[in-house]
Amino acid sequence: MTDEQGLLAGRTLLVTGVITESSIAFHVARLAQEQGATVILTGYGRMSLVERIARRLPTPVPVVELDVTDAGHRETLAARVGEHTDHLDGVLHSVAFAPAGALGGRFLDTTWDDAATALHVSAYSLQSVVTALRPLLGSGASVVGLDFDASRTFADYDWMGVAKAALESCSRYLARYLGPAGIRVNLVAAGPLATMAARNIAAGGEDGVGAEWDRRAPLGWDTADASPVARACVVLLSGWLDATTGEIVHVDGGAHAVGDRGDGGAA
Repeated sequence: MTDEQGLLAGRTLLVTGVITESSIAFHVARLAQEQGATVILTGYGRMSLVERIARRLPTPVPVVELDVTDAGHRETLAARVGEHTDHLDGVLHSVAFAPAGALGGRFLDTTWDDAATALHVSAYSLQSVVTALRPLLGSGASVVGLDFDASRTFADYDWMGVAKAALESCSRYLARYLGPAGIRVNLVAAGPLATMAARNIAAGGEDGVGAEWDRRAPLGWDTADASPVARACVVLLSGWLDATTGEIVHVDGGAHAVGDRGDGGAA
């Protein structure tokens, strides 16, 4: 492969979770195309909106409807994706949701129904979607999920934080069971970005998590720049890290690795 062909030349990817142009999934899809991949998107809810966003990618792509909580959608997913390709070399899992009752400091009062929804959509869906797509995934395929640091608590993140911890465990078990088939499963733990999901952790603003992240991260952190996260996803979706699975790659400026940066940022 030459540099001109791109890191993902000849690979076909399914990208979930594109809602707006600010979505991490959109940045991954765009960069994947620039690196030579054939991309298929999934959409949820207002399909016309997702299709409109999809037209803003460098190359037009098909959009397949997917509600991860709908058993019928999952049962037919491989066949519907199969209308556009006979195989998949990679899957980006960028699906997360928690009801209002599971966020915003309501942790102690959250009902099981709300907690279960957060866990179903944000964690179990990794297993259920990948399993549904199993007929299209062969040796050398790569599954990448988007994560947010679950080793600590964040104000108002609540049951979404619990769901992310479950996602991390789920990815390790998938790596264990799919490894013998040559399928890798990894996560990218991104720092807070200015996306719809970031509203749950108050990423923006002078006093938000994003500002504190930038102060703490040795490399600094820009909540408006999703490109470092997209690049990490593309590398994992390529064949370059062919012996890496069950891993969480932190793309957060190094914030996860340090404590209080009250020393003004000195090493």
